[in-house]
Amino acid sequence: MQRTATALTSWTQAIKKTLEKAGQDSTALFIEAGLDLKALNDPDARYPVAQTKRLWQLAVARTGDSCFGLKVASEVNPITFHALGYTLIASSTLKEAFQRLVRYFRIVTDAMALSFSRIDDDYHFLIRLPENAIPPADEAVDAFTSVLIRMCRALLGRDYAPRLIALQRPTPADLDGYQKILRAPLQFNAPENRLVFDCATFEQPLAGANPELARHNDEIVLKYLARMDKADILAVVRAAIIERLPHGEPAQDDIARSVQLSTRSLQRRLAEEHTSYRQLLDDTRRELALSYIQDPHCGATEITYLLGFSDTSSFTRAFRRWLGMTPSEYRGRL
Repeated sequence: MQRTATALTSWTQAIKKTLEKAGQDSTALFIEAGLDLKALNDPDARYPVAQTKRLWQLAVARTGDSCFGLKVASEVNPITFHALGYTLIASSTLKEAFQRLVRYFRIVTDAMALSFSRIDDDYHFLIRLPENAIPPADEAVDAFTSVLIRMCRALLGRDYAPRLIALQRPTPADLDGYQKILRAPLQFNAPENRLVFDCATFEQPLAGANPELARHNDEIVLKYLARMDKADILAVVRAAIIERLPHGEPAQDDIARSVQLSTRSLQRRLAEEHTSYRQLLDDTRRELALSYIQDPHCGATEITYLLGFSDTSSFTRAFRRWLGMTPSEYRGRL
């Protein structure tokens, strides 16, 4: 059975503020779109994407502003994206921030599928539609695109611009408004939503990086996703592993009991996802290790403890298997 796509209600908070700045009755439009205003007071609440798309459509029709989505982006702040917003701005590089965004974006909405890859000297960021899903409003993609550009400029300087912004949407009525706000080469009626960035800039260290803050918020995001995705066995088991790792390597039987499954049922469910408990444990440790190792205040002994290894030599052997080098060698390259 296909899951109903949802989005954080905090995203619609930005729509509400933009409507009110335009002198519109936001409450009436929320009611017309079928959205419960009381949910806006719950930071973990989510709206069905079908209703949020209706709100976008009503907002654009009422304001008559083809740049409405871009203006919503100015009302977005880190808390709009829950803990993900904080881990993005605490990342060591923009490359790392965009990789996190792809990994954890489902916390914001599962109505879009993101990818981030290198092609020659550029990084390409794609915004795709999951199969059989309701397409988001053009203005939602506009707003998300503008949020990304604003984040880059906040971390690099207000004059930064991507090499290209290609959008599937039709050419807007107020083309000058788009050019003024985005300040980058624009392409409309494109085959896909694609942002192109230069590699050198995305790989340079960011002055405000805080690996420890990023790591803590990564963990908050993972726990939220596990709560949101109780039917997703991988997310549930991964969260249980992360919670128990500081107490030593968790046994498969213990994890099975914690997620209310028999060991045999857990093995079967993981096999259906083309993995195993041992592989998931190893992948989780590797992901956490790459986060911890970038924190200069986190020593090898502490990382060993956090990952549930019995001693530092065991951690070092695992790290060499993952990355082909020791933790100290990896830090030296950083």
